[in-house]
Amino acid sequence: MSGLILTFAQQKGGAGKTTVASHLAVAYSLAGKSVALLDIDTQGSLGEWYELREATMGERGTGLHFRTASGWGARREARSLARDHEIVVVDTPPKSDLELRPAIEVADLVVIPVQPTPVDLWATQPTLAMIARSGAACILVLNRVVRRALLTGEIAESVGKLGHTVADAQLGNRVAFAASMGEGRTVQETVPSGPGAAEVYDLAIEVLGQAKPNAAAARKAAPARGAARTAASPVAISAKAGDR
Repeated sequence: MSGLILTFAQQKGGAGKTTVASHLAVAYSLAGKSVALLDIDTQGSLGEWYELREATMGERGTGLHFRTASGWGARREARSLARDHEIVVVDTPPKSDLELRPAIEVADLVVIPVQPTPVDLWATQPTLAMIARSGAACILVLNRVVRRALLTGEIAESVGKLGHTVADAQLGNRVAFAASMGEGRTVQETVPSGPGAAEVYDLAIEVLGQAKPNAAAARKAAPARGAARTAASPVAISAKAGDR
């Protein structure tokens, strides 16, 4: 097996990187994929969330495999995990070129969460510069979006001018995201028919579509649109317009 390595990177702190990484990891796991988490952030937020998830769901109920690494060891650890898992989600630290570079270089796709503010947009430039030097593919994701806000539209337009792929799917500024993290879960599990879960679903498909050359294979690997909620698939996302 040679799994996909998705590195979540943003040198500005507070962009919601760990929240986005954990939500996509769970989306893929609930779709039946074997998923590993690799935390190389010394702050350890992803690790804390995973420990809470273990306490809440039991060691065998997390649906994820968790490891940590640091520095140049991140490259070796990510590749090792990719031999045994279909998807490896790597959470990186902010403000650390030394720790971030190996995780970017080993990635099949770098996912960059950006909040729709001028400061966040400016702060994204160093991350993009590092990615450009490595030659890695990347996708920018607007996170904590306030719908219908004039500034959001302006920033989205500016992000689109950076010359990199921007996800059509956006994650809203929803309390449900933070609340679910506090339980060691994600919105797909706590509010499976809510708009936040639908947003994660759309982003999960789009990210795999960028990471894989075959978009059809990516859609097959992602959660099925409009699937019925069942015991085997507790996070199925409604495709009804009213849920979006």
